[in-house]
Amino acid sequence: MRIAIVTDAWAPQTNGVVSTLRQTTSCLERLGHEILLVTPNLFRSIPCPTYPEIRLALLPYRGVASLISGFRPDAIHIATEGSLGLAARRYCRRHGLQFTTSYHTQFPQYLRSRFPIPMSVSYRALLWFHGAATHCMVSTQTVRNQLAERGFRNLVHWQRGVDTTLFKPHAKDFLQLPRPIAAYVGRVAIEKNIDAFLRMPWQGSKLVVGDGPELPRLKAQYPDAVFAGFRFGEDLARHLAASDVFVFPSLTDTFGLVNLEAMACGVPVAAYPVAGPIDVVQDGVTGALDEDLARAALRALRIDPRECRQQALRSSWESCSREFESNLVHASGTRTNRALSYPPPRHQPI
Repeated sequence: MRIAIVTDAWAPQTNGVVSTLRQTTSCLERLGHEILLVTPNLFRSIPCPTYPEIRLALLPYRGVASLISGFRPDAIHIATEGSLGLAARRYCRRHGLQFTTSYHTQFPQYLRSRFPIPMSVSYRALLWFHGAATHCMVSTQTVRNQLAERGFRNLVHWQRGVDTTLFKPHAKDFLQLPRPIAAYVGRVAIEKNIDAFLRMPWQGSKLVVGDGPELPRLKAQYPDAVFAGFRFGEDLARHLAASDVFVFPSLTDTFGLVNLEAMACGVPVAAYPVAGPIDVVQDGVTGALDEDLARAALRALRIDPRECRQQALRSSWESCSREFESNLVHASGTRTNRALSYPPPRHQPI
């Protein structure tokens, strides 16, 4: 089957959306599908205001239309609500094609943290965008419930996975810092609420792995913390595995893929009891959820690392990709989801 995936989030960005799409694409190709990725790399683009590492394609409609029509996809998935996503949505609507979307980011909360835009306005815009899709894929039941309350009626589940061969337990002495080490890994931006992590009382070390617009301010304001910058691959996995607790202070993430990555490394998670962590972290088993982040981190230190690892082992990228595959719809509306779930061998025409 030919699957077109349109996304405004792609390399060199480093975040959960990009990781999810990369892993899903690789798995789908191994399953025998042919993938067209429509990304900002193919277009002239400008930095997104307040998110300079995110590139917004300039006037992409003709290019998007040409790529999709030339590829003649059996299924079309629009992953993001940026300029490419809008162009793909417009193309599908104009040509009467069915498509699916996915909801990765709590944009109403993100926008509200930067601009005085009422969340009701943002949700209406998101409902307009995703409501035209046959299916809108969401990662957790909590997010599904939240969107259903806002009028979304086409929601289906799409789980997340983790690479347990890369993210696995390693030696703790990789980090020579006073223990216990509490770590945060991710984008260093205002919506991630990293101040809550760096303000919490802690007898040990605080480690921040990542980069973003808030990094200069946080370095100046919290000189006792260790800022390691972006880390990738094995280096990232070793930083994560050498920590004693992973602290996830975000109040706005839909999932938080890094929580699974921490668990795969045998590191328990401390987080607020909000959407994302509440669906990923088993309180008292793989981490601790508490309105007091420091209290959650202290409780998490008592968690058995083996339980964390076992939880992650149940979340493979293959099962994630197969669920994505089963949610797809044929662009022409002539086939069912079940027919799409079993790609023919590569030597047969699609």
